[in-house]
Amino acid sequence: MQRLIHWLKWIDTHLLKIFIIGFIFLIPLYPKLPFRMINYTYIAVRLEDFYLVLVAVLFVVQFLRKKVKIPWKMMFLFIAFWVAVFASFLWGYYVQKTVIIDHLGFLHSVRRIEYMLIFFVAYSSIQSKKDFFLYLKFIFGVLFIVSVYGFGQKFLGWPAVQTMNPEYAKGYFLILESWSRISSTFAGHYDLGAYLILLMPIVIGYYLYKGSKKYFVLFIISLGTLVLAGSRASYIAYIFSISIFLFYVRKFKLLVVILIATAILTPLSDNLANRLSRTFQQTKVFVDSETGETFVARTLRPDDLPPGDFGSNSNLSNIQTGAPVVVDAKTEEAARKNIREALVKQAEETGKKYSPEEINATVNQIFLRQIPINKFLPDISISTRLQVSWPRAYQAFTKNIYLGSGPSSLGEATDGDYLRWLGETGLVGTVLLLAILGSIMISIMKKIRNMQLKYKYIFYGFIFGFIGLFINAGYIDLFEASKLAYTFWLLAGIFYASAVFFVQKKNTASLKF
Repeated sequence: MQRLIHWLKWIDTHLLKIFIIGFIFLIPLYPKLPFRMINYTYIAVRLEDFYLVLVAVLFVVQFLRKKVKIPWKMMFLFIAFWVAVFASFLWGYYVQKTVIIDHLGFLHSVRRIEYMLIFFVAYSSIQSKKDFFLYLKFIFGVLFIVSVYGFGQKFLGWPAVQTMNPEYAKGYFLILESWSRISSTFAGHYDLGAYLILLMPIVIGYYLYKGSKKYFVLFIISLGTLVLAGSRASYIAYIFSISIFLFYVRKFKLLVVILIATAILTPLSDNLANRLSRTFQQTKVFVDSETGETFVARTLRPDDLPPGDFGSNSNLSNIQTGAPVVVDAKTEEAARKNIREALVKQAEETGKKYSPEEINATVNQIFLRQIPINKFLPDISISTRLQVSWPRAYQAFTKNIYLGSGPSSLGEATDGDYLRWLGETGLVGTVLLLAILGSIMISIMKKIRNMQLKYKYIFYGFIFGFIGLFINAGYIDLFEASKLAYTFWLLAGIFYASAVFFVQKKNTASLKF
C-alpha cells in the first residue's frame, strides 16, 4: 500500500510533465488526420485538440490545488491579447459584418487561446535544469524522426498527409510526385521548413554546449530535410539566422563549415534551386494589341502556388510594351493553352457554346494579335501576395485600424503573419501579441547575460531560431499553423521558465559577447 501511495504521489507531482512529454511527440509526429471537418472551411477538429483540452483541464485542477506556478505578468498580457481577439471577432461579426460565419470566426478566436495555453503548462512543469535537458533530448529525438521521415518521403515513397488544399485536408495518405516538396509529418512544406529553422539553431547551440558530434550530425540531417522541403522563405530565413547566430557567438570556423555544407546539400533539391533562381526572372508578357489586356503564359504545378491559394488573376495592365520578342514553341503552347482556358471559362459563365473548329479559330485569332515583350517579374507565389492577399489584408485593416476585420475574415491564408494580424485583429491585437513575444525574448536575453558561457549557446540558439521564424512569418502564416504554433509556444514556455535556473549568483566568471 505504501508503494502504491508513493507512486500515486510521484504521478501527481509529475503529471503535467508526463503530458508535456506526450505533447512533444504527438504534435510534430501525428499526421493531421481530421476527426471532424468544420463546415465552409478545410479546418478540422483533430486528435491534438482533445489532447489539449485534457491538458488544460489537468492544468486548471493542479492550479486550483496550488500545485503549479504561473507567471502572472505574462498571464495578464496573454489575457489582454485574447480579449482583443474576441473583441475583434464580435465587432467583425455583429457590427462590421466582415466575419461571415459565426462559428468559424469563433473557432479561429478560440484556437489563439488553444495554441498559446501550452506556454503556461510547459512553464509550470519546469522545476530544475534536469527538466530542461530532459525536454530538449526528447525534442531532438523527435526532430531526428521528422527529418529521417522527410528523406523517406522523398526517396522511398513514404506517405504524406497534407492540408494544402480542401481535398487533401480530408485526410488522404499521399505518395508525392518526384518534383513535389516534402512535408514529412507536417501539413505542408512551409510549416515543416519553419519547424526546422526554429530548432536548428538550438541544435547547434546544444552542440557548442555539449561538444558531441551526434548533435552536429542531427543538424546536417535537418539541413538536408530543409533543402528537400523546398521552402524558399524558410531557406533564406535559415541562412540569415544561423549566420548571424554563429557570427554573434564568434564561431567563425563553424559558420564556414555550415555554409559549405549548405552549398553542398542545396543541389539535392532541384525544386529549391529553381525557386530561388526564378524569384525575379525575365518573363514573356503577352499584350493584346486590341484590348490592351495582358497575361503571362505559365504552366503551373500545385507546388508553384502559395499555401491556401489556387491561382491568381494577375493585373499587369501597367506594363508598358517595348520591342516585340521572339516566342519559342514551348511558350507559344502555354500561351495558347491559357487563351483556350480563358475562353472555356468565359463560355461556361455566359452559356456560349463553341464547336472544336470555332474555339481553335478563336484561339488562333486572339494569339495572333498578342504582342510578346520581355519583363522582369516576380514568380506566381510572390505576385499572388503582392496583388491579392497582402492588399486584401491591408484593406481589412483600414476598415477598423484598432480592431481589424475579425478572425477568419481574411480566409484561410494571408501569406504573411504581420499583415494577417493587422487585418484580423487591428493595432490592438497586433501590439499586444508583439508585446508578448518581445517580453519573452527580452526576459530570456537579460538572463543570458548572467549565464556560464556553455549555457549561453543553448539559449542564444532559441533566440536566433525565433529570429529566423520571425523573418519567415513575414511571408507565411506561421503562428496560425497548428503544428508550428504549438511547437513555438511549447519551446517559449520551456526556455522562459528554465532561464532562471542557469543564472549565476555571481557573474564574475561569466563571459559576455
